[in-house]
Amino acid sequence: MRILIALFATILAAHAATRTSEHYAITADTIDFGGQRVTSTNYTADGSIGPIIGLSSEATSARVAKHGYIGQLYDLMGYALWATDDTPDELGTTQVFPVRLADDGTGLALAPAGFGFSVVNGPLTGISAGGWVTAGAVYAATPASVGATSIESGLITRLLTVQDTVTDNFGSYAGDALADGWQVQYFGTNNPLAAPGLDPDGDGQKNLFEFTAGLIPTDPASVFRFRIEPVPGQPAHKRLVFSPVLTNRTYTVKAATSLTNATSQPLTNQSTDGLIPERRVTDLSAGGTRKFYEVEISQP
Repeated sequence: MRILIALFATILAAHAATRTSEHYAITADTIDFGGQRVTSTNYTADGSIGPIIGLSSEATSARVAKHGYIGQLYDLMGYALWATDDTPDELGTTQVFPVRLADDGTGLALAPAGFGFSVVNGPLTGISAGGWVTAGAVYAATPASVGATSIESGLITRLLTVQDTVTDNFGSYAGDALADGWQVQYFGTNNPLAAPGLDPDGDGQKNLFEFTAGLIPTDPASVFRFRIEPVPGQPAHKRLVFSPVLTNRTYTVKAATSLTNATSQPLTNQSTDGLIPERRVTDLSAGGTRKFYEVEISQP
């Protein structure tokens, strides 16, 4: 339960003024404890100093003085563990700190030296004596929790969520040019079959290509198809048909006149229907010279 004592500013001014007469002078009373905290067996009071206007609080928002009150009394309840950031980036840090909860919803920050900190679960690599938590590598946003223990509070915990901010740094899949989340989705964790140069479904297209093309690497029916067709009545044209076409990929049709030491170049004289999931691109200059075509697929 909280007891609040409110005084009007005019009364405060009169109370604080020095009183004098012909025979004596009385020094102004002290209004409060000048911004300091005062405690007794039954209450804790945060004093204020100067005009009582607006709302003030500590940088950590652990203690709050509200408008219109010269002091505040509140009951202390249980304990909690707060964090500067509940969603730290992988390989990043965040700080947790214990607080004593008050019955008005605020919390009083406690010294970390009185607590023992520990990692409860999740992808966290450690926590310091001061409550600094270090996150490990993840392949997707992953929950984790830390704890703080003291004789008075017992174990109190805080739930965190480690964010996946680096796409290719998880476990045995790190640095292989494939997104870790994609590999875990189709192969689970630490599976050698997820290597970029392998073709576990035997469809002739390797994992790196299937990832780039947006295919399913464990389904032999999930393949990228490309064919060349004549254009009726247009012998100098060739229609290039390929699928699947996804909205989050970029497709560039290129051609070369030789397979030996050849550098293919994007078609400059073409038309396209722009359709999905099967697209048709027509080379308008396909007559006379033999050409070899390829489709370059890229992700944003």
